[in-house]
Amino acid sequence: MNITELARILRVSPQELKDLLPQMGFNIGQKAIKVDNATARRIIREWPMLKRQLDEKKAAENKDKEEEIKLTAVKKEISIASHISVRDLAALAQLPISKVLAELMKNGIFVSMNEKIDFDTASIIGADLGLEIKASEGEDEIAGIKEEKRLDQILEKEEKNDLAERSPVIVVMGHVDHGKTKLLDTIRTTNVIAGEAGGITQHIGAYQVKRKDRTITFIDTPGHEAFTAMRSRGAKVADIAILVVAADDGVKPQTVEAFRIIEAAKIPYLVAINKIDKPEADVTRTKQELSTKLNITSEDWGGKAICVPVSAKEGKGVEDLLDMVLLLAETEANNLKANPNADAAGTVIEAKVDKGAGPVATILVQNGTLKVGDQLCFDNVVYGKVKALKNYKGEVVDSAGPSMPVRILGLKVLPEVGDMLEVGEGEKVKIRKISSGNLVFSKATVKADEVDDGAAKLNIIIKSDVLGSAEAIEESLMKLNNDRVKVKILFKGLGNIGEGDIKRAEDSSAQIVGFNVRLQPQTEALLREKQIKVNLYTIIYDLIKYVKGEMQELVKADLVRHDLGRLKVLAVFRTENDFQILGGKVLDGKIENDTLVEVMRDKTIVDRGKLVRLQSGKQNVKTVEQDQECGLQYEGRPLVQAGDILQVYKEEEVINKI
Repeated sequence: MNITELARILRVSPQELKDLLPQMGFNIGQKAIKVDNATARRIIREWPMLKRQLDEKKAAENKDKEEEIKLTAVKKEISIASHISVRDLAALAQLPISKVLAELMKNGIFVSMNEKIDFDTASIIGADLGLEIKASEGEDEIAGIKEEKRLDQILEKEEKNDLAERSPVIVVMGHVDHGKTKLLDTIRTTNVIAGEAGGITQHIGAYQVKRKDRTITFIDTPGHEAFTAMRSRGAKVADIAILVVAADDGVKPQTVEAFRIIEAAKIPYLVAINKIDKPEADVTRTKQELSTKLNITSEDWGGKAICVPVSAKEGKGVEDLLDMVLLLAETEANNLKANPNADAAGTVIEAKVDKGAGPVATILVQNGTLKVGDQLCFDNVVYGKVKALKNYKGEVVDSAGPSMPVRILGLKVLPEVGDMLEVGEGEKVKIRKISSGNLVFSKATVKADEVDDGAAKLNIIIKSDVLGSAEAIEESLMKLNNDRVKVKILFKGLGNIGEGDIKRAEDSSAQIVGFNVRLQPQTEALLREKQIKVNLYTIIYDLIKYVKGEMQELVKADLVRHDLGRLKVLAVFRTENDFQILGGKVLDGKIENDTLVEVMRDKTIVDRGKLVRLQSGKQNVKTVEQDQECGLQYEGRPLVQAGDILQVYKEEEVINKI
């Protein structure tokens, strides 16, 4: 059929038709004069639907462009609480959900529109979307802002003459495997990596070192994207950040994410360009990437950023790095003050249940001096008395002053990472006895979506050794959720897996994943009897990979149809109860053996069957091309007649990767 005639039928100009057909999936060039009749019929049949889809796509694109123009023209101010769903954020900002999701993806955050993001994450992407994100008036639930304000309020009440200089607190951040732990290991001259599964930091830890008669406190944060929440909390208690970038690898997505968190925390930083000992290291290229991707310009290039080349492996440049940290701390001297004689206040940087000692928390003292016998409170609720204090080396100490990390024994209630504990009277509340083997998260809220959205559900129970790990696991698993399959976390707890966990899993058809925990001996027999799936891990990536595999098994494959060709039946040679021997000619495309068939009569499908044998020239063949004649065996109801059209096609199962 001529293009002109086809255009007339469709009521468009020939040129417009040539422009639209490639967008609709038809391989018709600009110089085409004709199209074959089969393609023309298909175009006419599918034109209304394809034209509507194309119009909708253009309308959406135009809307996005309009929103983008509005976005660049006006910087909108919105107020949010501590957490907000992506859908609600988009509604508040009057932006398409797709735009908000795309901005999150750019920053390495993969969530669905119904999942919640925290205030820091919203602030980071808001800056790129032309939004000014502010905390809701009177909102006291935003963890980081709440704690920072409380610390500011505590320090404001102190007399200036009572304030003394304290040690700077340093947070080390950057991409996974860029050498953060090795750098701290070299600084401390002790081997920490050997105790970390897989060579990757699993928990936030805090350490102190001496340099030129001055003490520096380091907070060691995990580097993988799974630990975003823990890492952002690390930034909130720090005075200075060190951004570690490998000279052989350059700026990576998690480097960008780490820098965004540093920016959101509004703390000074310096860059450690690590791994300069490697043959492929290129410091100049790394500085170029820092400049172009993060707008960080090194001092020696005329900028303001301190960039120190180091080799954590060989120890080169590490002393220079510490000197630069102290230099930067001097410029921040007015902010590095506390009253060592006041009642202590500090932020929890790790919490766990010890089998022998019960709830144990690591706290960074930020004001005052914490002593054995002090009573600690959070939100005016007594959490317990300090029975013993241990420093980062595990040595028992009597007290801990400002900027000192210390482990507390004697708590009755397990605090959460990010809580600010203060010495005071507080209010005693009745607390359920804590079992070191099976502690339920007192304040953690399990995300449960009771709405049946048609997605397959994988019920999971998480047991871990510390709060930080469980939080990171939950956050990572929530990122795996999609429209087809979702993880449903029914319960989170600390300590080893007990009989209660097995019973809970049986009642809810769930499986249990444990991180750095073990099975209690008495549960093993019960586990075999109930046949509950339990998997234990010491590396968080392995746990996430396993759950992802379990989710993949729940995803149903899609059947995708592939049309091969059409054959006109010229003769019926034989008819039996469930098959027919036919002769015909291939009209277009090609037909193959072992395929599916639709029987068309007067443009109507009258039956479906299978093509199980194909012959050409009395020889069995696999395929027959266009314009060739052949014989075939059709399996199905024996109603095929001469003149019928057989539409031959295949169906392929396509697995949807999550």
